[in-house]
Amino acid sequence: MKTILHTLFIFLISIPLYAQKEYEVSGIITDETGLPLPGVNINAKGTTTGTQTNFDGEYDILVKKGATLTYSFVGYVTEERKIRKSVTLSFAMQLDKEALDEVVITATGITRKPSELAYKSTSNYNIAVERTLSGNTAGLNNKINANYKLSHSSTTPNILNPEELSNEEYTKIHENKFKSTTLSPLSTFSIDVDKASYSNVRRLINNGQHIPANAVKIEEMVNYFSYNYPQPQNNDPFSINVEQVKTPWNNDTRLVKIGLQGKTYENEALPASNLTFLIDVSGSMNSANKLPLLKSAFSLLVNQLREKDNVSIVVYAGAAGVVLEPTSGKHKDKILKALNNLSAGGSTAGGEGIELAYKLAEKNFKKNGNNRVILATDGDFNVGASSNSEMEELITEKRKSGVFLSVLGFGMGNYKDDKLELLANKGNGNHAYIDTMQEAKLIFGKEFGGTLYTIAKDVKIQVEFNPSKVKGYRLIGYENRLLEDEDFVNDAIDAGELGSGHAVTALYEVIPVGVETKYLEASGELKYTKNEANTNFTDELLTVKFRYKKPDGDTSIEMVEVADDVIKTASEDMKFAASVALFGMQLRDSQFFNETTSKDVIALAKAGRGVDKEGYRAEFIRLVEAVK
Repeated sequence: MKTILHTLFIFLISIPLYAQKEYEVSGIITDETGLPLPGVNINAKGTTTGTQTNFDGEYDILVKKGATLTYSFVGYVTEERKIRKSVTLSFAMQLDKEALDEVVITATGITRKPSELAYKSTSNYNIAVERTLSGNTAGLNNKINANYKLSHSSTTPNILNPEELSNEEYTKIHENKFKSTTLSPLSTFSIDVDKASYSNVRRLINNGQHIPANAVKIEEMVNYFSYNYPQPQNNDPFSINVEQVKTPWNNDTRLVKIGLQGKTYENEALPASNLTFLIDVSGSMNSANKLPLLKSAFSLLVNQLREKDNVSIVVYAGAAGVVLEPTSGKHKDKILKALNNLSAGGSTAGGEGIELAYKLAEKNFKKNGNNRVILATDGDFNVGASSNSEMEELITEKRKSGVFLSVLGFGMGNYKDDKLELLANKGNGNHAYIDTMQEAKLIFGKEFGGTLYTIAKDVKIQVEFNPSKVKGYRLIGYENRLLEDEDFVNDAIDAGELGSGHAVTALYEVIPVGVETKYLEASGELKYTKNEANTNFTDELLTVKFRYKKPDGDTSIEMVEVADDVIKTASEDMKFAASVALFGMQLRDSQFFNETTSKDVIALAKAGRGVDKEGYRAEFIRLVEAVK
């Protein structure tokens, strides 16, 4: 009898456990043409369970029996599927023509009807702040005692008022014009491997928001993508590659692509890292696409750390404090726990946070190692040193310590792109904007080494055009990176940094000699300066010079590459880079895009898509199609 009762008892208590059984659902989501669709939001209806497709359109999710999965993506019809067992569920999403009709492209950007100006959160977190600071600010002694609560709730829409968009700030861009080769044969600029502009523009497009012209930095959009440049074959840290073709948007000009490929080091070959996470936990970070996304993004980085790497965490709000002393990458659980306990509230003492983070980084400096502060914020500093000029002065002084700076931007509405770009430029570092976990995987996964390890600093480019071949030229983008010609050989002038595996691409539109053009104004004869071309170099189109310093060096090294005047059939990389540049020109309402349309961009991008294993180029094509 006891045996029967015992069996019955086990059966009864197992019923609720059985009812809670989870089923695995996986598959591949594609667009209407069969291409993988990355970034599709997949949520179990009425719960906080959710995931996204990766760059191959793949997903995997555990749900309860009877759950209804919703599949949503900007510009596509939302799909629902009821789940009763473990299953492979793959299908093609269909374009939502009505939604796309609401999006229009204008001379100044992309807009949607006011009623559509809303951002729906895909995160399952609401932050509840419960902070206790011991004593007053002056008595903190650089320590913060805090209690945090993280409460889960169902996803709720976060309405973004159109007025809030005006709080985003961008540096003014004055588009480069054509220059006469006889009057200005040299073009000099600092490299830029920042990619923030592309992911930020992508965010604006996906949310149907107005795109400010100054948010469109064409060089950052072009450099977001990888190109098939060869690895350097000698002791130099990079290879130089030049290609010249007919300009896709102007029959009278030519397009020249100059590519710089940094040497790639495997993660294990990178030197030991001394990383200081400097995290903004002020009230402005209290939204789903800021602090919760930030914590998930940093978790990707933490999981790649090695035992020889050390991590510290500094946070700042109304005051700054250390929440994690230097901790070995061996103790990932401890680092992740400190990250996950962070919450948001208060004002923003960014200057104080930077001071403390650098102080900690210098205290734990690793000789011959990778010493870096990684700042994560929306850039909304409002306490203490906070103006752009104050930030520039502060970071310029701090970079003398040998500690590099990476700047990661998050959020929308009050995003301060101008300040974050300035910090990265002056701090010998790079600037990225993280809008999704897919972007976090790119920054901290695919480009882990390049994000964290600098192989060359103060990298400058100077191009000299042959006046017997080139009548005029213009550099496409890099307006905020231009240098005086004499700055090229001046080692005191700060310039850009190149990380492991990073590449830099620059595009020039050139006017051949003998072509009549409206873009160059006539100039008189020069009396004292002769501009006759040397007949010894009649086959040369241009000479490219690069100068760089080793990460711990003070003296620059020069490399020289000569390119002959040869027009080639455009490579796939050239076609795609040109399509991105043309799209940027259209978004900026440039005077040079020559009445082309988004159809021309799409045709060029499709012709240059190539293998595209990770789907980045396909994603770009979909963005252009969404606003055509």
